[in-house]
Amino acid sequence: NPFVVPTQLICQDTSPLTASSYEEQEMWGTVRQRLGGYSAYYSLQRIGLGHLLNSSKCYSSEAAAAKKMTVREALNSALDEEMSADPKVFLMGEEVGEYQGAYKISKGLLEKYGPERVCDTPITEAGFTGIGVGAAYYGLKPVVEFMTFNFAMQAMDHIINSAAKTNYMSAGQISVPIVFRGPNGAAAGVGAQHSQCYAAWYGSCPGLKVLAPYSSEDTRGLLKAAIRDPDPVIFLENELLYGESFPVSAEAVDSSFCLPIGKAKIEIEGKDVTITAFSKMVGYALKAAEILAKEGISAEVINLRSIRPLDRATINASVRKTNRLVTVEEGFPQHGVGAEICTSVIEESFEYLDAPVERIAGADVPMPYAANLERMALPQVEDVVRAAKRTCYRSV
Repeated sequence: NPFVVPTQLICQDTSPLTASSYEEQEMWGTVRQRLGGYSAYYSLQRIGLGHLLNSSKCYSSEAAAAKKMTVREALNSALDEEMSADPKVFLMGEEVGEYQGAYKISKGLLEKYGPERVCDTPITEAGFTGIGVGAAYYGLKPVVEFMTFNFAMQAMDHIINSAAKTNYMSAGQISVPIVFRGPNGAAAGVGAQHSQCYAAWYGSCPGLKVLAPYSSEDTRGLLKAAIRDPDPVIFLENELLYGESFPVSAEAVDSSFCLPIGKAKIEIEGKDVTITAFSKMVGYALKAAEILAKEGISAEVINLRSIRPLDRATINASVRKTNRLVTVEEGFPQHGVGAEICTSVIEESFEYLDAPVERIAGADVPMPYAANLERMALPQVEDVVRAAKRTCYRSV
């Protein structure tokens, strides 16, 4: 049975990735091919030469209790634990196996689970996404990795027409437990065709759940929830956060840890203005709140975590306390997530507002390539600070 999970402890490298480690991985990929594939590769391990192929460390209780974890490690550990717990879970996408992921998210998983559960695919998003949706129809739990969500445009028909709508159109007879994950939004210097935020696009579609984590704890808890969920989930990561380290609680490193879908997190409590953000923009909002605090403005920062369903109750409760609202996102302003949040507040809490709502978003242009223009096209911390001051009627 290809879905039998080995019970022995598997070693994984917990050290930071370096250029040399990439070169080593490519070199040993060539060795495996020339030795005749994985049977010869594992034979080397059996005869005591495994140290040549993998100089990694084993996870221990001390490592699990570490106070910090990168987002990359959070993704890897969540995938590992869910694949170990449920033999129906498998990963597929471009370079997820031999190369261990374009961003090394799937490092060590091919060794542990084999090519039947960590499946390298051709460069054909429409093709392998369709295969993943079909597998989900039959009760498996695919995790489909896109090298960037911009490439998922090729697979939009399968994501929307096949995955999102099937449960409704089958009168609940067919569930589609599939996760579509990968980097979303702008990275750095990758141009317009690799820099788009799709939160609002997918957030507008019934039948999908859309998650956008910020911290390592967000990432671990939400990815586990996404894999366990019976519905299709869009999991929007941020490439620039992969290497960022965040504090994690003892609870978060437990294999049973899971966060509820549809629940926002109040990162900082405040009384003067509410700032909503998701993904990388949460960090910007937190920095803005620090600056505002020095000027006597108490900002409440809400990490949305979930785009669909949206935690309207938490947002409105906050606005009813602070009486002001600033939304932050890096996507396009028209029909954006911020626009939906503003509408929700106007519909439910209009009489509590003491100032017009402020929306901070990316420029309404395709992303420029030049670094100076790219910075101008994306929200910055100072933009959030100015908007918060405007709502508080402070000079800017």
